[in-house]
Amino acid sequence: MIPKLSILLPTRGRPDQAQRLFKSIAEHSDNLEQIEIIIRLDDDDTISHTLEPNGIAHKRIIGPRASMGTLNTECYQQSRGDIIVLLNDDMAVRTPGWDQKIRATHARFADEIYLAYANDMIAGELLCHIPILSRKTCETLARPFPHEYQGGFIDYHLFDIFKRLRHLGKDRVVYLSEVEIEHMHFRVGKSSYDATYSARGQMDVGDEAFTGLRKYRQVASERLHSVIENISLPPLPALRRFDSPPRGILHALFRYGVIFLLDTGLPLKWRVNLFRVFNERYLRNRFGWYPPIPAS
Repeated sequence: MIPKLSILLPTRGRPDQAQRLFKSIAEHSDNLEQIEIIIRLDDDDTISHTLEPNGIAHKRIIGPRASMGTLNTECYQQSRGDIIVLLNDDMAVRTPGWDQKIRATHARFADEIYLAYANDMIAGELLCHIPILSRKTCETLARPFPHEYQGGFIDYHLFDIFKRLRHLGKDRVVYLSEVEIEHMHFRVGKSSYDATYSARGQMDVGDEAFTGLRKYRQVASERLHSVIENISLPPLPALRRFDSPPRGILHALFRYGVIFLLDTGLPLKWRVNLFRVFNERYLRNRFGWYPPIPAS
């Protein structure tokens, strides 16, 4: 049996870009019959309701606007594949046989616990912008795409869980450098700034959700470790109320220092990286300052 890929694709207001993505998938896949696309559309985005990825099995979900965590969860719940791939509508597959390379990675792990990620041709290995997981991994996490994430941070959330798993002695992160899926983001001049970017930017305020879910991620990593070791899974903790945003620069430095630098469940390098990223985000949200895009 060839493992099926399920592509989760929330999209809004970009029918041309979505069609470009569909075309790139059709042109670069070795086993197109073992790929499905789950498309999540907003009910007020009628221009996108006729999207048709010709030649690719697909399902459409139409519903009210919601957080990115909720949209991806709805797609996941309607999917049937063995391998789950999260894509954006401003991406395009560039590697022939990309699906076979992903299946080969899936076959490496008998217990099916891993986080792979493709080369987005912007950040490369530095960040997990295109997460690829097995269904078993998603089932073990129980809530792989928490609804608390309004815009971004799902990729950081998953990467952080697997950083914690590596810290527990199980390195299950695989960077697929040869699987190029180009992210044509406006910040690197590959597309124009549009209403969808603007709306997602307004929703991309997941800092407190990410910090508030850190203990949840620690237990999630322990659950993955338990599957690998074939022992009982610990129960997931109850969610707690999230903190309010920092009240100033000194408060941000102190809060993120305590949260990240003192988190012994993470390797030191990742702690320092998160401390830097969240202080940069505070400056962006407070003063409109954007750090440069990291080079791959």
